[in-house]
Formats: sequence, structure tokens, C-alpha cells
Amino acid sequence: MIARRKYIMYIKREYFEEKVMQENARYQALLELIDAVFEDKQPADNIINEYLRARKYIGSKDRRFITETVWKIIRNRLKLSFDAGSDNPRRILLTYLRDEKPETIFTGEQYAPAQLSDEERNWLQTENEEVYPDYVEAECPQWLFAKIKDVELLKSLNNPAPADFRINTASRGQVIEALRGEGLEVRPTPYSPLGLRADERFNLNNCIAYKEGLLEVQDEASQLAAIMTDVRPEHKIIDYCCGAGGKSLAMAYILKNRGKILAHDISAKRLEAVKPRMGRLGVKNIELTDILAANDSDFDRFVIDAPCSGSGTWRRSPDAKFRLTPQMLAGIVKTQKEILETAYGRTRIGGRIIYITCSILREENEDNIEAFLKAHSDVRVLNARELWEKLLDSPYPGTNDKYLRLSPLTNGTDGFFVAVLKKF
Repeated sequence: MIARRKYIMYIKREYFEEKVMQENARYQALLELIDAVFEDKQPADNIINEYLRARKYIGSKDRRFITETVWKIIRNRLKLSFDAGSDNPRRILLTYLRDEKPETIFTGEQYAPAQLSDEERNWLQTENEEVYPDYVEAECPQWLFAKIKDVELLKSLNNPAPADFRINTASRGQVIEALRGEGLEVRPTPYSPLGLRADERFNLNNCIAYKEGLLEVQDEASQLAAIMTDVRPEHKIIDYCCGAGGKSLAMAYILKNRGKILAHDISAKRLEAVKPRMGRLGVKNIELTDILAANDSDFDRFVIDAPCSGSGTWRRSPDAKFRLTPQMLAGIVKTQKEILETAYGRTRIGGRIIYITCSILREENEDNIEAFLKAHSDVRVLNARELWEKLLDSPYPGTNDKYLRLSPLTNGTDGFFVAVLKKF
């Protein structure tokens, strides 16, 4: 158990300056949104975007208020549910608004949430004073908390992430100056020599430097994983399960558009989404494919951008932890093991398999690699610290020399795992 901290709700007073009916309508929208999000069937981002897209009459100030409040509730879902003594979205919203006179919002008038019942009015007079269990304090589903068992790490994964970028066609100093000229402040990332960080997000559609290909969105941990691949122009390289292509694009930058990277994903739709990014960044050395031919083997660098739980990216998608199930995780781990075997068969002797996840779960990381090594005596782990010190000037951030682990708690990045294996 952790000593209980009273949960305090902060709502900007400026949002209460408009008409009461309009204010009530905002909370009806909130109720509809969290009701949909808490079904745990679709990403919250998609639900919010579709909801607002279908209601073009909602103004920008209202949209901002609704969006920000929904994310606050999502990030405090377990505490609110614990305090409410219920998973019911209406009860959770009432708990969030307990100090804001919910009877003035839940009026049942036009566009407002249904009027408070007598039972709800009585319930609002009581307050749950029980101590939060660890998993509630950590805002992590109980079955996942049993695996992670680190409250502080989970808290760090529940905080909003800063905006990280990778430089592309200019030096870091030049990109900083270009952004400053647009009134945008960024600073160098502490570990990646390619990275920039902004504390506040800005609209990339209005950013000239972004449109001109000077920078690309990429978390610092993902940049570091790309650097750890140690790719060279003469290498035969594949980025397997490349997804949105972030690491492929970073490797293309590292290679200065020389050599060739085969970017593979089974989803042709995801690969199509990489093309405009390649065009904006001026990348010429990536070949996209959703099928591996029989002769696509003997790779010098087989980069596995492994499909995973995404637990290391919960700062950006705190709702994802509630959609993950034990059955889904078991399927993901099975797929990861199969991909490692594919990599083994297609990597040449002397080549490297670089296994990367954005997960903090041991069964997706160390456990997978240890089982793979046990099955293949001709594969060894390359020392992560030694490789880091060869490729980077910044201090090694890991606590384990064998594998590189990064997290928001220890490094200020997404949660990432990197294992570099060599086939002998």
C-alpha cells in the first residue's frame, strides 16, 4: 500500500466564463466520449477525433477543453473509479467534478447530462477515504501491475510525453535556429545527437521547417535504437515489421542516403503511409515491401522492429493499457518468437540481429532473447555498453551492459528495449 494522496481536480476557470447551457453541453460531450473510450475497443485518439470531426459546430476553445479533460480523466481512470466505487462513466465524471457543483451541470436541460437523482445527490455527500492499492496509485490494470511491480516507473509512463524530433537535412544548431525563427523553442535531447525536444506540442502543419524536411517526429529512444543498429552503406539491411517507418527513416539519415534499406511490413496500408514521409525528408535509399522473396536473405543487419504491447509508449496512449489482455499479450510474445526465428534464418554468419521493442515487459524482452539464445548456440549477445560507447559520445544510460533498456523514469524517453545479437 502507498499512503493515500487526496485526488484534486483542476479545471481552468476560464472555461466557465461562457453560458451555463454551453458549459453543460461540454460535459455531455465528455460523458459520451468517456463512455465510448471506457468500452476499451478503440484507441481514445480515434474516438475523440471521430467525435469532433462529426461535430464541426464545436468551436476551437470547446474542442481544446473537451480533449484535455478527456485525457485527464483517462490518465486518472483507476483513481477516479476507486474513489467512485464504480466503473460507470457517469459516476466517474461526477467524481471528477465533485468539487465543481455537479448539480449545476447535471441539470437534464437541453444538451446537458441527465439530472442528478436523489441517490446520486446523497452519494456525492460521501467520500471514499480508503488507501489506494499500489496498482491504483500506479494507474495500471492489476494483472499488468503484477508483472511490472514498479509504481514509480508506471507513474512516469502515465505522465504526458514531451515532443521529440530528429534532425534531417541540417545540423541540430541550424534546425534550432530555424524553429526559433518561427517562434518555436526546442532544445537538444540529452542522449541522441540527432534529437530535439519541445516541452509543448505545436502544429506541424504550420511549421515551415517540418514541411521543408528539416526535422521528423521521433522519440529519442527510437533514435537511439536506430543508432545502435550500426548500419553502413555496404550492408544488406532489412527493417522487419517497420510499421510507420521511423527507424528506417532514421537509418536512411545515418547512411546519408547511401546503400539500401529494405523496409518490410505485412500491412501495405502502413507502407503507403511511409511514402509521403520519404518524399518530405528526401529519402532515396529505402525500398518498401510487404513480401520477402526467397532470396531476401544473408542480411548483414536484420532489424526487428518487433510488434509489441507498446507498454513503453503509454505516456502517449494511456488508454492502451486497458485494451491489452493476457490473451493478446500471449499472442504478441508468440509472434515475437516467430520473428526471431525468421531473422535467424535470413541473417548471414557474421551478421547481426537487432531486436527492438517499445515495451517494458520482461517476457517481451529478456525472456524472449534468453530463450532464443538457448535454442541457437551460434548466436551471442553483443555488449550494449561497448557498442554504445563506440557509436555515441553521451554517457551510457543503461544499468545493464548486456541489453539497453530505456524508460521515462530513468532517461526521460519512451520505454524501449534493444538487444544486439551476432550470428557466428
